[in-house]
Amino acid sequence: MVSGIVFAADPSPTLAKREWSVIKQVIAAQREALKKGDSRRAYGFATRGIQQQFGDAENFMRMVQTSYTPLLDARYAEFLDGAVIDGNVIQPLRLILPDNTVLVALYTMEKEKGRWHIAGCVLAPSTVQAT
Repeated sequence: MVSGIVFAADPSPTLAKREWSVIKQVIAAQREALKKGDSRRAYGFATRGIQQQFGDAENFMRMVQTSYTPLLDARYAEFLDGAVIDGNVIQPLRLILPDNTVLVALYTMEKEKGRWHIAGCVLAPSTVQAT
């Protein structure tokens, strides 16, 4: 304990470098499909739970176009280091929008039937400023 702060060992498991590479490929492939308007392909990268939530690829695409436009509009995207937090696999993606706003897309990933799928994404502001 230092100055009233308790430091505990991180009990979270880590993933092999190859797993992070595959996760990034999945996210990049979904973004590419979304940008091309390929709703079926993009929908296929989501977990079964997400697919059930939206029912079909067209509903999923409408949700993305309404709530996740930065994923489609970013002029630059860069993967940051992923982390396993409380058993959740999180892969951040820094997005720089045309107006130089910087956001971070925090993807939650899950393995289903031996393959990585996107279980969710949260867009958060970044402390980094674009130049």
